[in-house]
Amino acid sequence: MNTQANRTRDIAVDVVIVGGGPAGSTAGCLLKKYMPNLSVLILEKELFPRDHVGESQLPMIGRVLQEMGCWEKCEAAGFPIKVGATYRWGNSDKLWDFNFVDPEQVEELTRPGVYSGPRVSTAWQVDRSIYDQILLDHAQEMGCDVRQQSQVTKTVLDDSDSDRIEYLEIKPVEGESYTVRGKYYIDASGGIGVLRKALGVGVHCPTTLQNVAFWDYWENAEWAVEIGVGGTRVQVLSIGSGWLWFIPLGPTRTSIGFVCPASYYKGSGKSPEAMYRWAIEQEPRVRELTKNATQRGKIEGTKDWSFLADRLAGKNWLLAGESAGFADPILAGGLMLTQTGARHAAYTILELERKRHDPKWLTTHYDLTQKRRMKQHIRFADFWYAGNGQFTDLEEHSARIAKDAGINMRPKEAFRWLSTGGFADDAQGAVGIGGVDLGGVKALAARFGGKDELGWELSKYNSFKLQLKGAKKIATPYLQGGQIVPAMSFERGGRLLPSYGMFNIVLNVLGRQTELKEIMDDLKSTCKKKYGIHAPLQEMICIQVLESMVADGWVVGKINKKRPMMNFSSSAISGNFAANEDELTRRIESAAAGDV
Repeated sequence: MNTQANRTRDIAVDVVIVGGGPAGSTAGCLLKKYMPNLSVLILEKELFPRDHVGESQLPMIGRVLQEMGCWEKCEAAGFPIKVGATYRWGNSDKLWDFNFVDPEQVEELTRPGVYSGPRVSTAWQVDRSIYDQILLDHAQEMGCDVRQQSQVTKTVLDDSDSDRIEYLEIKPVEGESYTVRGKYYIDASGGIGVLRKALGVGVHCPTTLQNVAFWDYWENAEWAVEIGVGGTRVQVLSIGSGWLWFIPLGPTRTSIGFVCPASYYKGSGKSPEAMYRWAIEQEPRVRELTKNATQRGKIEGTKDWSFLADRLAGKNWLLAGESAGFADPILAGGLMLTQTGARHAAYTILELERKRHDPKWLTTHYDLTQKRRMKQHIRFADFWYAGNGQFTDLEEHSARIAKDAGINMRPKEAFRWLSTGGFADDAQGAVGIGGVDLGGVKALAARFGGKDELGWELSKYNSFKLQLKGAKKIATPYLQGGQIVPAMSFERGGRLLPSYGMFNIVLNVLGRQTELKEIMDDLKSTCKKKYGIHAPLQEMICIQVLESMVADGWVVGKINKKRPMMNFSSSAISGNFAANEDELTRRIESAAAGDV
């Protein structure tokens, strides 16, 4: 804990960050990494370590941690490697697995590892009391002035401009209150939105989905599956009235939670403790995994209502993390949206300081990009809930979500509905959403629509031509190495075609080739030269980018009867979906049949 008594009562810094969680520490680290002379103050009202829900990560976080310089510190903590997830969801009561990477590759790994090879495509399941402490301590080591147990008691706005923060009044646990003046402010205070509320920025809920969550921590629960050294899958299991999460956080500690509609909870008449115990008893897998475990016995709860702030940037402030918005946790996107959004916030301030770009261009694109990403996650969550055939107790609830969202559950129409949010914003230069690539989204649309496969546009044609008629060129931000570079993109009808990342590779190939076979050969050759041993993965991403360009009308397909056709499928060009066949499943099925 930092003692405040001897500090000057009124201080001035370049950047004031309210909140020391992953958003605040991520922004602070990157600001100091790329502009060490900036003075950065992080104010945190609590004393770390402290427990926090939201433990399941997506692979994109690894890139941010590597850039921050603390991936190896997190790896040294021994968090379980998240290989993927096991689901009971959709129209079947069968379990199925989604893997970020081939489990056999994880079997061969040793730990602690390095950020390369298969580890780039994996994530962790983190104990937030440890993880958040690592990140905040790293921010302090990078040069941030970190002050814990320091609460913002008042946000004073400029008398002549209510969109500009003048200073903050801070009350530490020890010592006298003081004021802080900053050139820039980042609200990373979580859902409470300390600065957001003071600025009068409203929030709205772009969905009728209103859930509540209850959770507790368990000691010595069994893992559903252990892959290599410390690898596993989280469990996401429908129980008819909601769903359970089962997330191992370490060798002995596990987070288990229950999510259901707020209306269902209120109508049940149960206390949070009774509701939680009842939910655990409904699920054979969780019962089996916890039969020798000890529950902490302190049920916590929160409303998991998706929301978006009306504005994410103003005259001298930015909202980052959950102060900017929150998406239902079904996709495990919370930490990813938080830390990648905070990275963008840090980059924006760095460029505001350099004065190389129009400030309005920087803040507008920060606002629009992060809103689009969060909206797409919220849209995807709506689709998951609407497509859950296992919500037998909540059939009307699922049907209402589908109706309110305008989702047609026929696979092709459902995929089109999902794609209107845009797949290019979640991973810069690639296509996907919530850790699921484009092929995976197609596979899910088919699964939830009761089909085995959803056809690919690339299978319908064998000749392709870029179609940019009616599109206008605009400058969009490309973030890399602490800088925001204007990259030319095309905009038409609200849809964006980037010219960077994998999109740039595909655009260049389309400038040279028109026939599908030559396009595929060129993509393969280009990726081999550029990415070496990683070429097969990058080639797969390029194929998905091309598919998205055809689906969005940026590329027109035709049939050349003189040339061969090619067949594409989600199972071949996607993340790995498979029927679950782990030992736990066999054990439970055997017990149910009376064999043991």
